[in-house]
Amino acid sequence: GAQMTGDVLPYEKMKLRLLNASHQALCYIGMLLGYQLVHETMEDPDIRRLVEKMMDDEVTPILSEVPGVDLTEYKKTLIERFANPAIRDQLSRIGIYGSSGIPKFVLPTVEEQLKRGGPIKLLSFTVASWFRYLNGLDESGKDMPMLDPMAPTLRERAKAAGKDARQLLSMREVFSEELANAPDLLKQISDTLNSFYEEGARATLVKS
Repeated sequence: GAQMTGDVLPYEKMKLRLLNASHQALCYIGMLLGYQLVHETMEDPDIRRLVEKMMDDEVTPILSEVPGVDLTEYKKTLIERFANPAIRDQLSRIGIYGSSGIPKFVLPTVEEQLKRGGPIKLLSFTVASWFRYLNGLDESGKDMPMLDPMAPTLRERAKAAGKDARQLLSMREVFSEELANAPDLLKQISDTLNSFYEEGARATLVKS
């Protein structure tokens, strides 16, 4: 909740909101498109653009100055690290953290942007791609690995909800009541989730 983020040091906040949130942004859309490793997602120009834009347009404006850190350089380093084929980081390993990671890494930025009337388009895309991933099948109908400790519950809910984002936002383990009822967030997640089901992952990503 908001309490926790208030106590996080600027450096830690920067890492959670840029590094960890970017991992969430790339891993679900990556798995939907059939990728298995982080560096493969960075070779996809659409995913790379999504991650860079989310960091620049939606996360950076809410970060305070971090002593001794140049944010532009830090973001460049992250992109290079994600793109490094030697690291061989599995998307499914990052996806374990959906139910705990989305509220820790992604939603606090959404909350801060909503307060200031700022953009949440790509953060919303990230949540919607997680919702679509929870259904369990990728674009080609193949099972996606789902290692989240809440996986059985999440999958059941996602299947029952289909493209009804409101049902998924009512998961209080992940979304506060306030966020679940934020009209802007609901609209953006709904539009993206509908597009995932109706037009597919690539078309939805290209539009984002």
